[in-house]
This record gives sequence, structure tokens and C-alpha cells, in this order.
Amino acid sequence: MSLIVSRETWLLRKQVGKTGKAKAKIGALGEQIAARFLEGKGFSVIGRNYWQKWGEIDLIAEDRAALRFVEVKTMERTEGESFLPEENVHKEKLKRLFRTIHTYLDDKREGEREWQLDVVAVIIDFKEKTASVRFTENVLPE
Repeated sequence: MSLIVSRETWLLRKQVGKTGKAKAKIGALGEQIAARFLEGKGFSVIGRNYWQKWGEIDLIAEDRAALRFVEVKTMERTEGESFLPEENVHKEKLKRLFRTIHTYLDDKREGEREWQLDVVAVIIDFKEKTASVRFTENVLPE
């Protein structure tokens, strides 16, 4: 799925340049795009950036059946780049995510509720002012 990157987003990119803050702002933009994407698929986004010292859940959404914990991976499209952002969801990352999810479920007393971990990969093309989104549902550890 492709989305149009807004004029405000384009201006933001020009302001950030190549500083260390650029990566964080691109990540935050990716989370906004992912949230819009999920809402367009009928999900309700009920939380963002649930943080524990061992991990963070980017988005928490729900549908009729389950809670959806969503890891968002964002990158800027560059010529000749074959790397996929979701490749950064490796075994150690999954371990931290599952620990954080269980903490959330305990904190919110949602222990009996059905849940799953999904990954949304966002690739932003600032030159074309578009973003492509890939949605991988129900990611399980290896």
C-alpha cells in the first residue's frame, strides 16, 4: 500500500537534515503513517509508545478479536537499497517485545485477552513524497 507524504512532512524532512534527530523524527513519522494505515484497516489505535526499561511497544491497537501490539520499522528509501526495515525485528528484539507485552497485559489487567504481535514496515520516499507500507500479522519467535 502506498500513502502520500504530506507537505508538512516534506518540510519537516528538509528541516531535520541528516542530524541524529532525523532518525527519531523519521521513526515518529513512520509510526504516524502506520497508525493511519491500521485505522484504515478498521483497527482502533488505543496506545502509543508503551515503554519499559527492557523494551517499547510502538503502537497498541485492537480489533474485535484481539489486542494488537505493533512494532513499526521505518526507513527512508535510498537508491539501490535492498534492505527491508522489518529485518530489524530479530530474535533478541522479539524477546524484549514479548517481555514488554506481558508487562503491559499485567499492568492493564488484560491477561485473559487474546493478543498478537504484528509488524508494520514503512519505507518513506521523500523525493516522490510517498510511503509504502507492509503489514505482517501474528509474528512469532523462532
